[in-house]
Amino acid sequence: MRFGDLELHIVCDGIFSADAGGPFGLVPRPLYEKVIQPTKDNKIPMMLNCLLVRSEGRTILIDTGLGDKLTPQARDLWGLQRPNGGLLQALERLGVTADEVDLVIDTHLHADHCSGNTRVEGEEVVPTFPNAEYWVQRVEWADANHPDARTRATYFDENFKPIWAAGKLRLLHGDTQVTRHLRCVVTPGHTRGHQSIIFESEGWAGIYVADMASYAVHMEKVAWLTSYDVLPLENIRTKQIWRDWAINKNAWLFFEHDPQMNIARFTERDGRYELIPVDVASSD
Repeated sequence: MRFGDLELHIVCDGIFSADAGGPFGLVPRPLYEKVIQPTKDNKIPMMLNCLLVRSEGRTILIDTGLGDKLTPQARDLWGLQRPNGGLLQALERLGVTADEVDLVIDTHLHADHCSGNTRVEGEEVVPTFPNAEYWVQRVEWADANHPDARTRATYFDENFKPIWAAGKLRLLHGDTQVTRHLRCVVTPGHTRGHQSIIFESEGWAGIYVADMASYAVHMEKVAWLTSYDVLPLENIRTKQIWRDWAINKNAWLFFEHDPQMNIARFTERDGRYELIPVDVASSD
């Protein structure tokens, strides 16, 4: 996808299975079954859609998926499938090597978003993208380093502390411009320091939503929350702000986990706004 001098590519690290009670929390099953049908053991698929961005000569990667450090047992627990390979293979298909990435933006430091930050080399864990600087919000870094009873099952030191040790981590203090085409914006709710990425070029606008809304329906029905959201009411307020922004801008929304709607935009039907998939081929 190209918008003037801005180039975007979805790069998938695979798909995993989650208990529906995670993404849909207190939403009654008869309601969320209208969106996606769980398996007999109540599992639903969740994509690991990262984003490769080229802007102003920079090669930028947003989120890094589950990476290659998982043990066979952990892969089974995640139900991880990679029919087309993982993130590095997706980058290679675009002609991009790990050495060529010069910036990694972590939306937050939950394992399914940043495990690919690092890899095992011999007996050490090292940055996967050796020439890249890694950006994350300062508040997210603080929470990841001091997890509580609820979050310690998803913040793992090996996914981010080697980046700090290598001197490649930049902590952001709020909204931050990356290039003239994109900026990081703090979107609290899922975590305190969660950030999303805004794109603007040649009159076009988009947002990489990340876990502000795990599925598209979470953005459409802002009161639908996941059981992972640590600040549920803040998440609702955040989604309302960015839903209105997306409607006003006719922006594209990039969803990291939704298996049915990778990219969508709002349209008005019968006086209500709802999300519809974007046909990328016809939009090029």
